[in-house]
Formats: sequence, structure tokens, C-alpha cells
Amino acid sequence: MGNPTAAMLVIGDEILSGRTRDSNMHHLAGELTKHGVDLKEVRVVSDERAAIVEAVRHLALYFDHVFTSGGIGPTHDDITAEAVAAAFGTTAPQRADALKLLGDHYAARGIEFTEARKRMARVPEGATMIANPVSVAPGFTLENVHVMAGVPSVFEAMVAGVLPTITGGAPLLSQSLRVMRGEGVVADPLGALAEEFSDLSFGSYPFQQDGAFGTNIVVRGQDAARVDAAMVRLVELFGT
Repeated sequence: MGNPTAAMLVIGDEILSGRTRDSNMHHLAGELTKHGVDLKEVRVVSDERAAIVEAVRHLALYFDHVFTSGGIGPTHDDITAEAVAAAFGTTAPQRADALKLLGDHYAARGIEFTEARKRMARVPEGATMIANPVSVAPGFTLENVHVMAGVPSVFEAMVAGVLPTITGGAPLLSQSLRVMRGEGVVADPLGALAEEFSDLSFGSYPFQQDGAFGTNIVVRGQDAARVDAAMVRLVELFGT
């Protein structure tokens, strides 16, 4: 049996417009790799209900876990909660326990608990809340979809809370070799090596330095001994 699989759904017009650079995918990919969950797909959609519903339904069907970021705040365009609920044929009312959590938080700080802030208490029927140790407003898990904030510090805290609840597999190990030869030179011997070590993944990433072409070769796999053996063969082929 292979590792569990995952997809990420990034939600927000600000990502698609280029106004905001997404860092959450990079963080999630690294954490899933360490946990033994294979991130297979990342999709970015706009703040449109139909787009979110379609994407959630598709990804939830094909992957063991779906992680979303964005669209669970207090403003009118934060529609992720309702859209995810609709994808599963349910609704996302303001839930009593979430309202109390938020109400207590704002009362302790002498801040008015406005109708806009109450929007952050929307949690679909049957969902489990994801704790937010940074700013209190919760995310939630509905079936195999984990819905989290877009703010990186909050997203990262929520990921840290969710991952221990997920059964992972074998962490993906990687080693790399920097070779001062272009991809066209290393392609054939690297392809032969990839066939020899078919249980591993080989990636080649070209670069240019001081007018010379080079390639970073990355070997990935779950068996440390096999990765080490492949690296020995790489050094034999290309040197250091």
C-alpha cells in the first residue's frame, strides 16, 4: 500500500490576480512530505461559489485528504464555508460553540463582536472544528476536507493541529547532487539510472552560473538505503 494522498485547494481572487504571493502550498507540501502523505495536486480557484463547489467535489473524490486555504474570514467574499458545505449537500450556519469561542475572545479584549465577525462562526453541519491558536476563529474538517485560513501564520498553526489526526505513511527522503553539466549531457545516463532504480524518483533542475550550465539532480524515495545507493551511482557517473 502506498502513502495516503492529498490535494490542496487555494481559494482567492487575490492569488489569481497576483496581488498576493501564496506561501501556504510550499509549507503544506513540506509538512505532508514529513508526515508521509503524498501531495498530488494543487488547484487555485476564484472567490466564486460554483468554482469552489466543483473543485471540492472533484478533489474529495479522488484524494484521501483535501486541504483548503482562504475564504473563511468576516468579509462578504469569504464564502468558503458555505461552498464546502454545499459540496457535501449541507449548510454552514453560525454554530453555537464557535460563536461562544469568538464572543469570549472579543469580550476579553473589549472589542465589539459585530455581525461581520460572527460570520467566522459558520461551520457546516457534522464538521469538526480546527483550533486556531493565533486568532481564535476556527477552521473545520468536513469528511475528508480540511478548511483553513489563508493568513500564513494561521494556516500553519492549523496544519500543525490537523496533521496529528491523519494517519501518514513513510516520509519521503531526498538527496541532491549538483553537476556542472547541462541537462542535455546528463539526460541519457540519468534516464538509464532511473530505470535501474525504478522504485525511486529522479528529478533534474537546470541552472546557469557564470555563463556555464549545470544541473541539480534530486533523488527521492522512502527507502534510505536505496536513495544512498542511487547517490553513489550518481557520483560515479557525474562526479561531485
